[in-house]
Amino acid sequence: MSQPIIYFAVTGHGFGHAVRVACVANQIQELCPDSLLILATRSPRWLLEAYIEGDFIHRSCAFDVGVIQADSLRMDHAETLRQMQAIYTHQNRLIATEVNYLLNNRVNLVLADIPALAVAIAHKAGIPCWMMSNFGWNFIYRDWGPDFQGIVEQIERDYQNCDRLFRLPLCEPMSIFPQITDVGLTGGEPYYSKAHLIETFGLKSAKTVLLTFGGLGLQSIPYQNLEQFPDWQFITFDQQAPSLPQLIKITDYHYRPVDFMPFCDRIISKPGYSTFAEALRLEIPLISLTRDGFAEAAILLKGLQDYSQHQIIPHDEFFRGDWDFLHQPLSPPRQSSKLDKNGAETIAQTILDNL
Repeated sequence: MSQPIIYFAVTGHGFGHAVRVACVANQIQELCPDSLLILATRSPRWLLEAYIEGDFIHRSCAFDVGVIQADSLRMDHAETLRQMQAIYTHQNRLIATEVNYLLNNRVNLVLADIPALAVAIAHKAGIPCWMMSNFGWNFIYRDWGPDFQGIVEQIERDYQNCDRLFRLPLCEPMSIFPQITDVGLTGGEPYYSKAHLIETFGLKSAKTVLLTFGGLGLQSIPYQNLEQFPDWQFITFDQQAPSLPQLIKITDYHYRPVDFMPFCDRIISKPGYSTFAEALRLEIPLISLTRDGFAEAAILLKGLQDYSQHQIIPHDEFFRGDWDFLHQPLSPPRQSSKLDKNGAETIAQTILDNL
């Protein structure tokens, strides 16, 4: 095959799914520079460019909505259901449009994370659909009661026809998938040296905490608590954050949270696979908020306790407390073993070997 052409179908939820797909796409490009990469996602191009060093096609479209959220913790079940029902009501039109696109562009393989309709689209075009994830949307929606039962059944029909699943660590069983290959953690590699970050952002030799809450961020972060830590420095990507002496605000889209992780004493985050995976790959201690009503959170927090130095703090302690938890010792990992860190490389190499 002269040029592998791979179509990546990304779930319409936050930034984490797009990040881990982009990590795989970048590995494919490194291993086979002639590859043509098509990323089908509503995530912004700047986010994809932060992880993919070479060229790619950005096709703005959505096959699902994941969870409709006001921020990284607050979920809207009713609007999620409404939008998912709308997608399935018009699925034939969406499938026909994307099948035509796949055929016109001679796509060889669809890799999805993890919209169920990608399977129907790929198979209608006569090409395989592989998937990668640590959970399926059936797992999330099933907990939300009988209103979601019809959506769960439609999702599972497609998942059952998936040709191959790359199951990431920190996962639910995903037993609905007929063929499963377990792989390691995915994540970006830090681009910048400590000297560069010190010169560019004025980083000091002090205890350093990265505050990162995914693409949707959090509302009402109690930044006033930073006054309790005059000798520390905090890094945030929150564009609405106030100007404070201890707070370094990153507004340049060329920089990513992972670029700062190696220079941090700890990270404060909400449960999210991509942040957890990048912190685990770099072995940086992580403090996580809890997250109610989202089934993946319990699995991620268990993995955090198993494999990382950590703290787990309730919502109220973060939003209403004085952050005294930063003075408390971290808990050690419960497991002595470490997770494999080469998930993106394994997936990329397997794809190219099969093509």
